[in-house]
Amino acid sequence: GTSDPYVKFKLGGKEVFRSKTIHKNLNPVWEEKACILIDNPREPLYIKVFDYDFGLQDDFIGSAFLDLTTLELNRQRDVTLSLKDPHYPDHDLGSILLSVLLAPKEDQREATMLMRKSWKRSSKVTKNYDVLPNMPSRTGSLWHRIYSPSNCVLVTLFCVSSNQNHEAFQTQSLRLSDLHRKSQLWRGIVSITLIEGRELKAMDANGLSDPYVKFRLGHQKYKSKIVPKTLNPQWREQFDFHLYEERGGIIDITVWDKDAGKKDDFIGRCQVDLSTLSKEQTHKLEMPLEEGEGCLVLLVTLTASAAVTISDLSINSLEDQKERAEILKRYSPMAMFHNMKDVGFLQVKVIRAEALMAADVTGKDSDPFCVVELNNDRLLTHTVYKNLNPEWNKIFTFNIKDIHSVLEVTVYDEDRDRSADFLGKVAIPLLSIQNGEQKAYVLKNKQLTGPTKGVIYLEIDVIFNAVKASIRTLMPKEEKYIEEENRLSKQLLLRNFIRMKRCVMVLINAACYISSCFEWDSPPRSLAAFLLFLFVVWNFELYMIPLALLLLLAWNYFLIVSGKDNRQHDTVVEDILEDEEEEDDRDDKDSEKKGFMNKLYAIQEVCVSVQNILDEVASFGERIKNTFNWTVPFLSWLAIVALFVFTIILYFVPLRYIVLVWGINKFTKKLRSPYAIDNNELLDFLSRVPSDVQVVQYHELKQDPSHSPSKRKKNNPA
Repeated sequence: GTSDPYVKFKLGGKEVFRSKTIHKNLNPVWEEKACILIDNPREPLYIKVFDYDFGLQDDFIGSAFLDLTTLELNRQRDVTLSLKDPHYPDHDLGSILLSVLLAPKEDQREATMLMRKSWKRSSKVTKNYDVLPNMPSRTGSLWHRIYSPSNCVLVTLFCVSSNQNHEAFQTQSLRLSDLHRKSQLWRGIVSITLIEGRELKAMDANGLSDPYVKFRLGHQKYKSKIVPKTLNPQWREQFDFHLYEERGGIIDITVWDKDAGKKDDFIGRCQVDLSTLSKEQTHKLEMPLEEGEGCLVLLVTLTASAAVTISDLSINSLEDQKERAEILKRYSPMAMFHNMKDVGFLQVKVIRAEALMAADVTGKDSDPFCVVELNNDRLLTHTVYKNLNPEWNKIFTFNIKDIHSVLEVTVYDEDRDRSADFLGKVAIPLLSIQNGEQKAYVLKNKQLTGPTKGVIYLEIDVIFNAVKASIRTLMPKEEKYIEEENRLSKQLLLRNFIRMKRCVMVLINAACYISSCFEWDSPPRSLAAFLLFLFVVWNFELYMIPLALLLLLAWNYFLIVSGKDNRQHDTVVEDILEDEEEEDDRDDKDSEKKGFMNKLYAIQEVCVSVQNILDEVASFGERIKNTFNWTVPFLSWLAIVALFVFTIILYFVPLRYIVLVWGINKFTKKLRSPYAIDNNELLDFLSRVPSDVQVVQYHELKQDPSHSPSKRKKNNPA
């Protein structure tokens, strides 16, 4: 008796906007806004409403045409359109309400909205760039953002006359460029701690639910973990959103029940209006769920922030001695206990790229732009049109919240009639950066497993406080926005199985070695093992456990320093990653030919879960190995310090006192901090150590000799 409706807008036979899906509702409220550039106002806007069906073809609900010639220029008008089915014109299929504004391109009242769409999109785009050659659109001619408080779909139409002169377009481009740059820089951070749910609606046959929560603020999305079989879930998770608007915004929160093998059930929704909350203060909110039962308990904190900046090469904070001194002072050892979340400062100079792939229809040029990402901080350069050797000459600065983060720089080709094409990518761990050195990085493919065409020239500086960075290592990692859901991959499943098998084989080989000592296969070895066993057991003390691990770290460090490094590049993992990339390409092509009808979703979901579990187990073993292999020296030194401290404590302090302190801390933690987020320091530490797959992905490729630049220090002219 319900539907999951969404709306498609088409112009000239092409889809120009698609709304979000409202689940289980016959009177949906979208609260979305779109801007569509049109060439011919006499061409009607075609509106189609569908019912979303998971795994099946979506059902057609109805359609309508909006005649743009009936609109008055610069006057907003509410329009109610009756939905019809061309095959059954007499049937009443409901109606859709829109608010429409038709305006010439010179109207700047809604211009700030144009650049609010994220660079990453899946929707189709229009063909209207012929009249806007200089507009810095980044990825297409469609921009939209969530809009409130109106209870309708808002469509703002900008009519661009084709006989405007080129100078007018130049002015428009400059204005929109300024607006785009402004829209990338957020004005604050919203920190949400999801504490618990109370008396949620039972959705399963057993009278319980498997609830999880989705958060959305504009294009930023988060998803909580799933708490199985409960109506009073305890999440205790924290999520950070960027706040772009001075007046705040509205966070949409939906609660879902996880169902294996079929569509998840909707439990309820609520909204948090940030404009009603005071800044620099933590608010405890109990949000009752609409369209459902129960409530959510949240902690919401708004903090002002100037965490990122964009500037030209002529404006360099680190070259200004006064500003550089202030930055060094901010992260000096004397400031180790001031603002523990501010770990360091990152400056990235995106200078130029060379020999990029030609992605245009002509096969001769590209329109490249660059995306710089650090965790959830994402900034973009301008687009350089029709150039395979673009020069951007931009400086991006970020505040570092975790020194173990990875800087990702991706180059895209802007397309005027579809989504952006991928040209290349590099991933650079912050701890591997050499300050002030201009370096050419060979671009890699999407999986970061092999080279693609082109190099990019970057100059990066990292300044951080080592004490803050060490403390932050023992805290949970920052989660990224919701990405694409994992899909079943034969090669990925095989890769994770092989990785886990290698970890298990280490334990099996160790057990076989010990067994051979018991069997006296080699009498000298068995005799030595027997004497060592007697000595260790007779003299064993608890402090010897961390001491043994400390000696293992020291031994591996000695091997590396002496040139006897037994670490080897994991070619097996790399080969499997390359096979996986080829399979992804095949899957992308097959997915265009095959629908979802013939796929077994229940089996696939189970296989994906097994695939992910294998990945987690294998990564855990590889991270332990890589800690002792000195893959990341900072973490290995941190482990040495921690093990040394544990050894001293266990040597001088009786075990009963240690257990007593541990137990008191655990029992009183909830009393001292009721809303503290549970974490395990050891697991948080290991989460910063790269797995073998990540080691391959972060490995810097050797560049083509034809693109070998002379390394230049930052004091040299670019």
